[in-house]
Amino acid sequence: MPKVMRWGVLGASKFARTQMVPAMMLAQNTQFCALATSESKKATPFQAIEPDLKVYSDYDALLADPEIDAIYLPLPNHLHVEWCKKGLAAGKHVLCEKPIAMRAEDIDDLIARRDRSGLLLAEAYMIVHHPQWQYAKELYQSGAIGQLVQVDGVFSYNNSADPNNIRNRPETGGGSLPDIGVYTMGAARFVTEEEPVEIVDASITWQNDVDVWAAISAKFPSFHFNATTSMRMAPRQEMNFHGTEGLIRLTAPFNPSVFSQAEVALHSADMVVSTKRYPAENHYVNQLHAFRASAFKGAPYACPLEFSQGTQRMIDMALEKARGD
Repeated sequence: MPKVMRWGVLGASKFARTQMVPAMMLAQNTQFCALATSESKKATPFQAIEPDLKVYSDYDALLADPEIDAIYLPLPNHLHVEWCKKGLAAGKHVLCEKPIAMRAEDIDDLIARRDRSGLLLAEAYMIVHHPQWQYAKELYQSGAIGQLVQVDGVFSYNNSADPNNIRNRPETGGGSLPDIGVYTMGAARFVTEEEPVEIVDASITWQNDVDVWAAISAKFPSFHFNATTSMRMAPRQEMNFHGTEGLIRLTAPFNPSVFSQAEVALHSADMVVSTKRYPAENHYVNQLHAFRASAFKGAPYACPLEFSQGTQRMIDMALEKARGD
């Protein structure tokens, strides 16, 4: 019988409740077993999902539970590194929400601890587990659009009415680039397997020392990159890979089934468009399957810490450019 991965969740976040815990209920050989929260009333909706849930009043108590195999961390950004380390020290595999660290250099120690422990520690960068992105990468690598000239993207939402949201607070690692810049930048890196050479321009609007709008222009070895992220505009998302012979366009690249249906359209030079749609795929479930296969069977993982560090390095470069460092 396949071994079941038993999960514990640190923190009763809305995202854990609405996305990741339901995915745990759907994923095969996966069980949502424990939750740690200092506010017992926040556990109630989780218990409605899993009546047999074990609830701990502090995080360390959950980490000490010998029946838990893996920890999911949806904590505020500034706490990620600390609790990743504690999770590994407790002998648990750890899946941490993005960004896994606030600086690329902080991931060096996480990589070293992962390697020493023999455990899996990874960022919850779910899009690489969605078949639309695997297909987009296959199209690009097949030469379907000729020589790549430009990658452009946008990801926006408006949370201005919620000033206490952790994304709007500098002390909790807020900002559009840490929150959603990982998607536009990481997607370009994932498909092309290239790293940025230079941030050409970083135009940022700051509020309360948090970037609420950022337009980033970067030079990669073989193409130019332009992307906008914002927490002050109406919802929009799109990614385009534009070459000499065609265009790959993803119209719901980052949270399909929430924003819109996942679609990858290939526009050829003769104006013919072919589209693949993925109405039933759940990238959170796929991510859990991939995480289990890697942790228990040693299967390659699509988003290792080295990949996450590359994206964080690009974010660091953009922020340094904007601040004139």
